[in-house]
Amino acid sequence: MNNITIAGQLGRDSEIRALPDGTPVCSFSVADSQGRGKPSIWWNCSLFGKRGESLQQYLIKGQAVAIAGNVTEREWTDKEGHPRKTMDIRVSDIALLGSKPQGEPRQPAKAPKAAPNGFDDFEDTPF
Repeated sequence: MNNITIAGQLGRDSEIRALPDGTPVCSFSVADSQGRGKPSIWWNCSLFGKRGESLQQYLIKGQAVAIAGNVTEREWTDKEGHPRKTMDIRVSDIALLGSKPQGEPRQPAKAPKAAPNGFDDFEDTPF
């Protein structure tokens, strides 16, 4: 089985782009800390479809996340012509962890729902 689960923090703000068929793809990087004195492992992550499109605004630098998905190997050539390989994660599940990073715009609060009995004002309620 090719599954991985990691928790870490985003190293940069997420970016949204579209595949040639129009499918949205949200790309971001996550630092997986290996513990004190050990270097972090950086993972390039991709979240496809409407979920990626809707979560893109919350996936900003510093946000703690837990992700699960499949590892894929990508081969490419750098500017100097050297062949390179990277291990990427195609995200299937994601959870935002912890508090919001500093500087994130607040989302507007939702309007409260009306009371089920039709009374919106409870100031005169004796209890």
